[in-house]
Amino acid sequence: MVGYLRAQATEFLRALRRHRESGPGTGTGTGTGTGTAAGTGTAAGANGTLGEPGRAAQLGDDVDAARALRRAARRISGTLHTFQPLLDADWAEEMRPELAWLSGTLALEHAYASRLERLLQALHRLSGSTAFPAPRPVGRAATATATTTSVPPAAPPTHPASANRGNLTVGAAKAGALLDRQLTLARTRAHSTALQALGSSRFHAVADKVALLASEVPLSNAGRRSATPAPGAAPVDLRPLATAARERLTDAVAALPLVTAGSPYNAEALVHGLSPDPAPHPQDTPWHQVRLLLRLHRYALEALVGADPRTDGTAGTDGTAGPPDDSVDVRLLAAGEALDRHRDASEAAAAAAQAARTPRIAPATAYALGVLHADQRHEVEAARYAFQHSWRKEPIRLP
Repeated sequence: MVGYLRAQATEFLRALRRHRESGPGTGTGTGTGTGTAAGTGTAAGANGTLGEPGRAAQLGDDVDAARALRRAARRISGTLHTFQPLLDADWAEEMRPELAWLSGTLALEHAYASRLERLLQALHRLSGSTAFPAPRPVGRAATATATTTSVPPAAPPTHPASANRGNLTVGAAKAGALLDRQLTLARTRAHSTALQALGSSRFHAVADKVALLASEVPLSNAGRRSATPAPGAAPVDLRPLATAARERLTDAVAALPLVTAGSPYNAEALVHGLSPDPAPHPQDTPWHQVRLLLRLHRYALEALVGADPRTDGTAGTDGTAGPPDDSVDVRLLAAGEALDRHRDASEAAAAAAQAARTPRIAPATAYALGVLHADQRHEVEAARYAFQHSWRKEPIRLP
């Protein structure tokens, strides 16, 4: 556990250094920030501005650095939660909310950009219209697009609007423009918030504590006995704490309405989403909780097997899936991907419903947003079904 925390702290500091080297105004989550890149030196052209290849490389470095910061912060926070009895209680309780604040703040810009891309692609798929704004590339896609200077990317294939979706095609353009305006504004605000957070005294205090963590992990009495056991004494076993994290996940999964998840049409969720109540649907809350518990379980397994801190449970540094030092439960990976899709579709449906509540919009626009909301709620149900299908399988181990 001590080695895992030190490795994650080192990864956090390495990502922070990369982020500072890439420039403070190039974006924190998506590579589509609005800040300038003046003063970055080596990537600048003769006139002091960045050329396209230099700017693309800088944006890619910044995106990767922000992702690595979030990843390390999540793993440190999760490890502090699972193995808290072995750590200094006051220190752990003080660190966890600060790491959660940092990870959540850095993730907002990417979340808004991905949500907009998801909704615009869904509108195009449902209506066949190309009149609304094209989805903006996010993350690595933005970097790849910026480096392409020869042939522009081909437009997505258009489909003639059939009679049964003619009304949807009429409102899709205005619905897409409304979503683009609302979510782009939210993304811009999230970008500014992230930049302010990275320059705040609060963040510097977190970074200082992580720097100390890289050299010394504050342990409780039980943790010190585990790190330096007395002669003849058995070291403290970490497996009971990791097992407790797995049991919390199992209990939460057992409480899920998996029967409802198998239904192709969940009318209750659709009705709630378009009601005047802007609160999230109560059906989604336990699924989001399971997603968080699944992450804690995965991080506990990584701490036990000494997983590579630069992996996210999906690919090791050698190209193989998961931690390179031990086997991986493929079921956990599939279940985690399903829950990520569930979260994305749920939040996209909520964004469509919020846009539909905009005053004085045209009936055709409201109709298109309602269809889009229903489509995303169907994606939610599909993700729930995929989760229960993968969870109920027997664990598969990779050699």
